[in-house]
Amino acid sequence: MTLLHLDSSHSGDSITRRLTGLFADTWTAANGRAGYRYRNLATDPAPPLTAAYCALGRRVESHGLVPPEKVAALVEDPAEEREWALTLPLIEEVHAADTILLGVPMYNYSVPASLKAWIDRITFPGAYMEDVLRGTRAVVVTARGGAYGPGTPNEALDFQEPYLRAYFGRLGLSEDDVHFANAEMTLTGLVPHLARFKQMTADSLAAAQEKVKALGAVL
Repeated sequence: MTLLHLDSSHSGDSITRRLTGLFADTWTAANGRAGYRYRNLATDPAPPLTAAYCALGRRVESHGLVPPEKVAALVEDPAEEREWALTLPLIEEVHAADTILLGVPMYNYSVPASLKAWIDRITFPGAYMEDVLRGTRAVVVTARGGAYGPGTPNEALDFQEPYLRAYFGRLGLSEDDVHFANAEMTLTGLVPHLARFKQMTADSLAAAQEKVKALGAVL
């Protein structure tokens, strides 16, 4: 069993890192650490895309579905070679994972730029085809300053969970393969006018903790 653990929070006191750490501790207690891989996308970011990445990607795409191991044969210059050298290890990490664990705070109603850069980098045109992750499990741990669940006034402003469900769905993960644990109302201890909702914060965090422990224990 293999676990790829990715955090994307830039906060020094990150709720998502605490929750993904709880999942990882639970998972490694059951499976050992041999199959565990960790990457902090805030401190070790995926490089942003360049013109050379796009040129290579379009060339690969023009050849149809090209497996990653054959992309190097289509490289035409040192800049493209560098881009592929930065990209292939990240793709291989994902392909090797049975479970992908993502720590995703909500930034401006969506995902952090650090996570989006990683998604853009690994989703290489022509080499990262639809259904490539079929059989993989994704566990997404989120933290939101407000409440964005079904029936809340801000439900329509959640561009975090729907985006990630759509992304993983196109890569072959079914609804049952993608699990979310959402800690909501996380700003009640900081923002004065939200202080009256502190019990909601505690309840949501406790529920998220229980869910990540349960998901981490699944073999």
